[in-house]
Amino acid sequence: MKSLNISATANGLNYLPEYVADVGGIFAANGLSVTATACDPWTGVLDDLDSGAADLALGGLWVPGMYAGMDRRVTVVGQLNHRFPMTIVARHAAGPVGLDGLAGRVVLAPGAGGSAPFEFTAGLIREAGLDPAATRWVRDLSTAMLIELYRGGLGDAIILDLLSAKELVAAGEGTIVFSHLDAGGVMPNSVYYCRTDRADELADRIARFVEAIAVSMERITSGAATAEIDTVLAARWPDRNPALLRQAVDEMARGGVWDTTVIDAGASGRWMRILADAGLITRAPSLDELSGTRTVGTAS
Repeated sequence: MKSLNISATANGLNYLPEYVADVGGIFAANGLSVTATACDPWTGVLDDLDSGAADLALGGLWVPGMYAGMDRRVTVVGQLNHRFPMTIVARHAAGPVGLDGLAGRVVLAPGAGGSAPFEFTAGLIREAGLDPAATRWVRDLSTAMLIELYRGGLGDAIILDLLSAKELVAAGEGTIVFSHLDAGGVMPNSVYYCRTDRADELADRIARFVEAIAVSMERITSGAATAEIDTVLAARWPDRNPALLRQAVDEMARGGVWDTTVIDAGASGRWMRILADAGLITRAPSLDELSGTRTVGTAS
């Protein structure tokens, strides 16, 4: 049995295939003993890679993108999310609206865990020929804090994960007016990466790990992992509504979030261009650069 240590940016419902691979014995069947830790703050994943406490980090592709060409060298080895499972909830709306409906509004965009909720939304706005500056944004605070502020009356809308959005809707505090999952297209949201200088050393363990994730994805999307999913949800989110948890899982499974561990080169390039347009990176690195031309992921 070979060991592999993961440091993740969160304990996220969108990370479900990793959790199912653990409780379902898929890692063990691939000869792996996997230990995973969620870091708070999320930047601890970088510290753990540096120290060797973690072999792999799990988080947004934007992080390897921002460090491309700099002294900190990381290599992307596979993806966990093939699409971006977020939504926009609005306080006064009867149904879906276009992104142009955000103009002149105050929108809360969580950012303490990373830049993607705002930056990808702003990128979609620019792709639609609209101006993100037409919206007033409340940014850089945690999801929990912004939900509390929204419930207290701040803002017209808020960008949220599926589960948190469903909880607001169930409480009568808003309507889901936009789904990134439906309208955002393919987006390599959450990925695994390692220190570049350890990529060869870890190659065999990474291959076994990514293969196990692909098997887990297939079991989830085919409906063959019901018992494992129930075990994970009860253990990791015991205080959240079980029915809403399952609804969010089912929507992500149907919506393509866990379709493949293979990163789409065009989608990676699009995300990097969105970041470059926003000024977060000086240029848009290709997937080949981010992955060191290694095979990224495995077909499920």
